[in-house]
Amino acid sequence: MMIIEGPRVRLRPLTADDRARAQEILATPEVALWWGDAVHEVESLYEVEPGFASYAIDLDGETVGLIQSSEELDPQYRHAGIDIAIDPAHHGRGLGTEAIRTLAHHLFAQGHHRLTIDPAATNTTAIHVYTKLGFRPIGLLRAYERGPDGTFHDGLLMDMLAGELR
Repeated sequence: MMIIEGPRVRLRPLTADDRARAQEILATPEVALWWGDAVHEVESLYEVEPGFASYAIDLDGETVGLIQSSEELDPQYRHAGIDIAIDPAHHGRGLGTEAIRTLAHHLFAQGHHRLTIDPAATNTTAIHVYTKLGFRPIGLLRAYERGPDGTFHDGLLMDMLAGELR
């Protein structure tokens, strides 16, 4: 994995030293609402699988969020998915938008023709940001993932083709 530079943010591979900060971000109530158990989710960020990459989102030397990509490497179906979490103390500053745009440019440059993202269907803030970037809703994933309350909730599958990134 490499460091990916955006206009303001820097995406760098997660290291063992990032574990506590990652857990802190994922444990904030605003993030945990969508991500679930912070300890479990942090461990999943460190899973090493082909095509899977996790990055710290740094702004002026401070880690303000986390972003990951999962790539389908089969040439017949080559595409990538993105997931993101921003520390609520940094919400509303366009940092998540910039981080996604930066990673999307990188993934398209790597040869992917399509990107996906799958927010909770009720996460209107995330859906607004993703739509602004060029993602389009393509389907409702019923009872898609278990929420922190133990019940399953719907997800919204969204995608973007190369050339649609705004």
